[in-house]
Amino acid sequence: MFASTAPDAPRDLVVRAVELAPILGDLSGNIGRITEAIAQAVSDGVQLLVLPELATTGYYLVSREAALAASLRTDAPQFTRWAAMLAPDTVVVVGFAERRGDIAYNSAAVLSSGGLLALYRKVHLWDEEKSIFAAGDETQPVVETPLGRIGVLICYDLEFPEVPRSLALRGAELLVVPTNWPLLARPEGEHPPEVIQAMAAARASAIPVVCCDRCGIEAGKLWTEGTTIIGSDGWAAGVRNSHVVTATVTLNAGAGQIGPRNHVIADRRPNHYAALVTGDEQ
Repeated sequence: MFASTAPDAPRDLVVRAVELAPILGDLSGNIGRITEAIAQAVSDGVQLLVLPELATTGYYLVSREAALAASLRTDAPQFTRWAAMLAPDTVVVVGFAERRGDIAYNSAAVLSSGGLLALYRKVHLWDEEKSIFAAGDETQPVVETPLGRIGVLICYDLEFPEVPRSLALRGAELLVVPTNWPLLARPEGEHPPEVIQAMAAARASAIPVVCCDRCGIEAGKLWTEGTTIIGSDGWAAGVRNSHVVTATVTLNAGAGQIGPRNHVIADRRPNHYAALVTGDEQ
C-alpha cells in the first residue's frame, strides 16, 4: 500500500543547511559548533535546519573504538538541550556517531521542541565505514513533524534510486540528506555528481530535497561542499552565504502533479516494471 496522492494545502517552509567543519574526534568542540548553528537558525526564524553527516565526530575515524569514544547514546542529555533551544515549529536533523553498547552506527537524529522525534541508522555504508559502523537494519523513516512528513536518508543512501522514491511513495513531503561528500574530479562547469543525483531524485518524485554537506580539510582530504536545497521541480533554490544555504521551499506543491494530465506517483504502472524493488509489485 502506498500513501495517498491527495494533496494537502501547500505550505512554504524556511529551510537552512549549514556546512560545518567538525574536528575529528572532538566531541565537545563539535557539539559547540552544532549548538551555535542551531542558535543562529532559531534566531533567524529558520523552520528546518539540516546539519552534516557525522557532525559530532568528523568522518575519517580510524577505528570502531575511535568512533565509540566520540559517540553519543540516543538518551544523551545533549539531545534534550538542543531540543530545548527550538521553537514549536522548528525541526533539526543532525548526523552523529551513535553508540549502542559496543556497536557504533552512522546515524541521524530528528529533533523538535518536544525532543527526539526519530532516529535513522545508515543502511548503505560507504567504503571504510563498513569496518567502523554497523549497518542499520530499519527502513529509512518518514517522520511526522510539526512541519510535515520528512523522509530521512544519509549520504550514500541517495545513490540508490529506490530509496528516495520509496520515501515519496510512503508519503514524505520533503527529503533530508546529511552527507559527507569527498571531493571528486569532474568536468569543468559541471555539478558534483551527488548533486545531480539529488536533483534527479527531486524531479522524479516531485519532492524537495535538502542535502547538507560539510567543509574544511580532514586527514588531508577536501570536501565537495555541495550543500544544495532543491525544489520539487528539481532545480536548486535559495541563497548561499559562505557555508550556509537558506531557501524557502513549498511542500505539497501539487503533490506530484507535473502537468494537467500527469502525476509522477499516480501515473506509475508497476505491473509493467521488472520486479526489482521489494514491495513495488502492487
